[in-house]
Amino acid sequence: MNLWPRTGLWRHPDFIRLWAAQTISQFGSQVSLIALPLVAIVALDASALEVALLGAVEMLPFLLIALPAGVWVDRLPRKPILVLGDLGRAAALASIPAAWAADTLTIWQLYVVGFVVGIFTVFFDVAYQSYLPSLVERGQLVDGNAKLEVSRSAGQLAGPGAGGLLVGALGGPYAILVDALSFVWSGLLVGRIRRQEAPHVPQAQPNMRRELMEGLRYLFGDPRWRAIAIYVAAANFFGALLFSIFLVYLVRELDFSAELIGLTLALGNIGWLVAAVIARRVSGRFGVGRTLVAAGALGGMPLLLIPIAPRDAAVPFFVAALVLVSLGAVLFNVTAISLQQALTPARMLGRMNASRRWVVWGTIPLGSAIGGVLAETIGLRETLFVGAIGASVAFLVLLVEPLRTIEGMPEDDEASAAEDLVEPALETQSAEI
Repeated sequence: MNLWPRTGLWRHPDFIRLWAAQTISQFGSQVSLIALPLVAIVALDASALEVALLGAVEMLPFLLIALPAGVWVDRLPRKPILVLGDLGRAAALASIPAAWAADTLTIWQLYVVGFVVGIFTVFFDVAYQSYLPSLVERGQLVDGNAKLEVSRSAGQLAGPGAGGLLVGALGGPYAILVDALSFVWSGLLVGRIRRQEAPHVPQAQPNMRRELMEGLRYLFGDPRWRAIAIYVAAANFFGALLFSIFLVYLVRELDFSAELIGLTLALGNIGWLVAAVIARRVSGRFGVGRTLVAAGALGGMPLLLIPIAPRDAAVPFFVAALVLVSLGAVLFNVTAISLQQALTPARMLGRMNASRRWVVWGTIPLGSAIGGVLAETIGLRETLFVGAIGASVAFLVLLVEPLRTIEGMPEDDEASAAEDLVEPALETQSAEI
């Protein structure tokens, strides 16, 4: 039953709590995005490989535990998982300024903290994208995802600049405390969401292997979801390869200060805000399939501006690249995630999101590690070229017929019919395991 048929999501109290929590935690995360690698680069004098490995360790849990996390998320209430994810990340991050004050901070502690934060992030992200459909109606999913992207965009606009200033004023370790506090605030807001989730009714006796394989088979058995997953996995691999050593390049090759790095990233994130505002209208005007293909191309090709940027005028090139890439990435994310949320059966959402995250985020630690190795062997700028070229061609997989010909988002009756078709197919597949 639609409880908010005419008022819109801005007057939906539980959605506002989720939106506010996302905005606050995204702001803090953008501070850590700058502060954590700068702690390694400046405070601990880490090598390019060590810095790249830090990025790899942070994303490694997506490769190791994303699949079973999806099974657990489908079995358990999702709100407590979100709250625990926020508070767990807050505690882990707070250990960094504490160790710095005690003069005991090492690169190994950064690795441990990054890994622990990654574990909590796996559960939070899988539960988060599975939770939204229980808060809003199906027809509000694109609007909800767009508004959540606005919150992310706002954090990405303000966060890097504030992060650069905080690192310059307080030092990297103490700037990370801002991120820890943001997660505490986010957890408190999510905890105040009142709407009850529908009780989970298991289709059969719990079986980790069967349920895990259901998610993978559902993801790879649909040519639309398969094409999206392959594209994002490739884009993330080459993007991680490039960005794992980007800050090292800025600090050691171009002599950027923390403040200039923050300003560059903040200006580059303008694309996130623009895309979040126009995403719904773009997909409605040009069609879902065409939007996904165009956004995929825009999300990779501009990265070539980074390695070709002249050293004495690099900032405009970097900002242009980041604006265009973020514009494409958000257009793609809002459209693709809304389509998947609309057509995926409710009982499969956790495993669908976990399977997708396992595939598309599992390539990030590999890309980060390879980026560090390449930087040590062929050089920083050459490694940037490798990442940019690979990301530029990743969108070609989106040209498959079932995806690029989709026109609009499904209506409620169409999505319900899709669920009726998918459920028996999944049960048949499960019986074969």
